[in-house]
Amino acid sequence: MPGKKDDLVKQTEILQASSVPKRRWGIALLLGFGVLVNYFDRVNLSVSRDALHDTFGISTVMFGYLLSAYNWTYAALQLPSGLLLDRFGVRRVGILGTMIWSLASFGAAVSTAIGGMFASRFLLGVGEAPTFPGNAKAIGYWFPEKERSLATAIFDSMAKFASAIGIPLLGLTLLYFGWRWNFAATGFISVVYFALFYFFYKNPSEDKYLTDAEREWIKRGGAQPEDKVHAAKGAPLGYLLRQRRVCGLALGFASYNYSFYLFLTWLPDYLSKTHHLDLFHAVLYAGIPWLFATITELVIGGWLADSLIQRGWNAVRVRQFVLIGGTTLGLGILGAVRAQTPLQAIFWISIALGGLSAASPVGWSIPSLIAPRESVGTLGGIMNFCSQLSAIAAPVVTGYILSGTHSFFWAFAAAAAFLIVGICGYVFLLGNMEPIPEPL
Repeated sequence: MPGKKDDLVKQTEILQASSVPKRRWGIALLLGFGVLVNYFDRVNLSVSRDALHDTFGISTVMFGYLLSAYNWTYAALQLPSGLLLDRFGVRRVGILGTMIWSLASFGAAVSTAIGGMFASRFLLGVGEAPTFPGNAKAIGYWFPEKERSLATAIFDSMAKFASAIGIPLLGLTLLYFGWRWNFAATGFISVVYFALFYFFYKNPSEDKYLTDAEREWIKRGGAQPEDKVHAAKGAPLGYLLRQRRVCGLALGFASYNYSFYLFLTWLPDYLSKTHHLDLFHAVLYAGIPWLFATITELVIGGWLADSLIQRGWNAVRVRQFVLIGGTTLGLGILGAVRAQTPLQAIFWISIALGGLSAASPVGWSIPSLIAPRESVGTLGGIMNFCSQLSAIAAPVVTGYILSGTHSFFWAFAAAAAFLIVGICGYVFLLGNMEPIPEPL
């Protein structure tokens, strides 16, 4: 009898969910569009490598530094942006950030020297720094716990989809119109997102279009409460840094981001140099793993994870399986080392990126699940600061390895070794993802 009763309760909850209005999903799509624009900004530089070499005479090592320049300011501002998000809110910080990154894109388009390109990348990092901690905080406000993996996957998967469609589209733009139009195009799209975010994003308590039924559904499902008293302080940064679970999450996500940025910044060059593809075919092939990663993130890391939890599976076990299992599949990067053809390379890179991408939304949903009240932004900033240190290191280290060995073998091996360290962080430090106690 208890089993039948539990099944009846689950069926009732599913029926209730289907009848609740869906404004929250519009918010997730809006945030996803912002991430899409963010990553157009990031991949346009890797696509433009040869053109920038012809224009400015950039060496391989210097290009590695230019690829990572964006991440220097982006990483440096993760902790401050997290604190600002918790103090001033997603809307105000998001509006300012979008204005800054739009200006940065136009600045790159008109640069006349390598110094101007570096300056535009630094400014881009400043503008985009609050994006992911802010999105994690917004999802915590807008979504019940049982819907949070899919909601997170919707915005996080756009980082992969941007590469799937951005690399080919920006590559074609480069071929037909020149590299400056790559950056100008992302500037125009950024202005469109700024207008959409300004007019449509608000917290649930401020949104006049949110119905009482949906508001109650969000609240009853365990959404992060909007607490203006705690927002004035939140959990102290030092308190969060001392938490074992925070260290495990940061270490695991840093290992993910190292491989992610290795592919994001060097994949077209890998296909061109190792498998002797011209620019047109290199950018087309490079889009395939990113498209596969988009699908696995939405289906496995998002829909499947939430679906299993909503059907009564142990939420911690589901998230652990996807997070650790997906990161383990990232070791498929070693298969690309042995690939003899472009198709073999694309297969193994797709496995690696697909697994890492499935794990990513679970990772980004954890701050809103374990953080003390009004501290999601700060915890997200800690997590993203550590991951951006990897984003800085990946293109630079890869540039030095290529300069010294003229091969991607040790570059891919280094990424695999870091993933093993990250998996250990998830297993032994993050553990059961228990909520962090409120500071005294």
